[in-house]
Amino acid sequence: MKKISLFIVTLLAVSLVACNDELDQVPLSDASAANFYRNTADFEQAINGVYGQLRPVPERYYDLSETRSDNVYGSSTTGVRPWDPINDFARNLANNDLIAEAWNNNFNGIMRANNVLDRLNSNVVPEEAIRNRFEGEARFLRAFYYFDLVRWFGQVPVFDTAVSPTDALEIPRSPVEEVYALIISDLNTAIQLLPPSHSQANRGRATSWAAKAMLAKVHLTRSGPTYGIQGPGLGVNEYSEALTLLNDVINNGPFMWVNNYASIFSYNNENNPDIVFDIQFRSGQIGLGTTLPGYMGTPSYFNTLSGNIALPQSSVEMREVSKNLINSYEPNDLRLPVTVQRGFTDPNGFVETRGFYRKFLDETATILDRFDWPINFPLIRFTDVMMMKAEAILQGAPGGSQQEVDDIVNMVRARAGLAPTANVTLDMLLDERRREFAGEGLRWHDLVRTGKVKEVMDAWLPVEDELNRMQNNMDIHFVIYPIPFTQLTVKEGLYQQNEGY
Repeated sequence: MKKISLFIVTLLAVSLVACNDELDQVPLSDASAANFYRNTADFEQAINGVYGQLRPVPERYYDLSETRSDNVYGSSTTGVRPWDPINDFARNLANNDLIAEAWNNNFNGIMRANNVLDRLNSNVVPEEAIRNRFEGEARFLRAFYYFDLVRWFGQVPVFDTAVSPTDALEIPRSPVEEVYALIISDLNTAIQLLPPSHSQANRGRATSWAAKAMLAKVHLTRSGPTYGIQGPGLGVNEYSEALTLLNDVINNGPFMWVNNYASIFSYNNENNPDIVFDIQFRSGQIGLGTTLPGYMGTPSYFNTLSGNIALPQSSVEMREVSKNLINSYEPNDLRLPVTVQRGFTDPNGFVETRGFYRKFLDETATILDRFDWPINFPLIRFTDVMMMKAEAILQGAPGGSQQEVDDIVNMVRARAGLAPTANVTLDMLLDERRREFAGEGLRWHDLVRTGKVKEVMDAWLPVEDELNRMQNNMDIHFVIYPIPFTQLTVKEGLYQQNEGY
């Protein structure tokens, strides 16, 4: 089997994990893959393997977005946890395992998508509708993985087909514009090939609406400032393109406003009308759920619980939700108790006053293993689509109005039990997005995309850093992360480190 070299992608020496009941998979070994792609059932399993690379995304967003932003103060008691240097804006991050995970697993997903696309044809999958769905899903997921990479690292190597290890040694990082060209091409193709909805048996798969919503976010991100670095923003002013796609999703898609905020994240209400696309997790088979609720929690809190939650959970220490975030909620905002656990008394009588994220936590659930929380993780919500529309209008997209912006924000506020507001500005919209999507991994990207990251972080850092751990101010080069050290050493001169690290 052709594959991206191990220095580009760390191939996991485990079976492919399933995403939900309908996305079951079987292991594919290197020895058998050359003879694997023989029929529709084989490609179904291979596509499920591409979805399988979404599994680490929730924890990644917590580590690299929430902890990097003003939402979380992540300094540990010892200062040696892998998230500490991310929180502290350290320059020596190239050897950080959390950053290497983002590189390796995204490229692993790209490799899997490329293997499907390279082998898919009418001889092995004769039914056109199914073949189109497979291609659309592979392209959608490849676009997602590359979009994730370009936002974390800027320039990355572009692989639009499976390559041999020898060939991979000759492929340098591509300019950000070229990475986006593949992302946009893939999403446009996915929009044409993917169905607008799926049967219950295929619940959780990408749809044409998910591709449109993601493409809108790509246009918004490309339109952000460049900061003078090779990062995700190109300053291309594609707000009109974003608005057109967002209006299509809002006006013609199957999504609806959900009036109860807590129900969006309920274990008993998954795949509700607010979900455009999410990562599907299931319970009952160890390793097929998510670790996120335990990972964002604190062991001492789980020790206070009685019931069916396996201990210990996956967290080793609390990462405190920032006081600044908690204080940003207005009194009686219904989202705060859904999002943050504020205070508890541990079994030894210690009173914990700090807060941690609880948005995806249900203490009444039966959790047999710490890897087995059966709650999906949203990647695109209808609320996000609505608020991206407001953002596009505020950024100057023609055809929108201030009244539309105000109406969208007031829908969000009304659901949170808050009074309406008027004349919403971009800063006000960002504040509302911060509270609405706290814990969902959007905050860092929101700040970068809108040009607010240095202003916000420079104001937040000296106030929140109680342990005096943060090593640097918000150097603009910290908009993106360094290239993992292992990628720099495999062939001298193939990659150059991102400036500032």
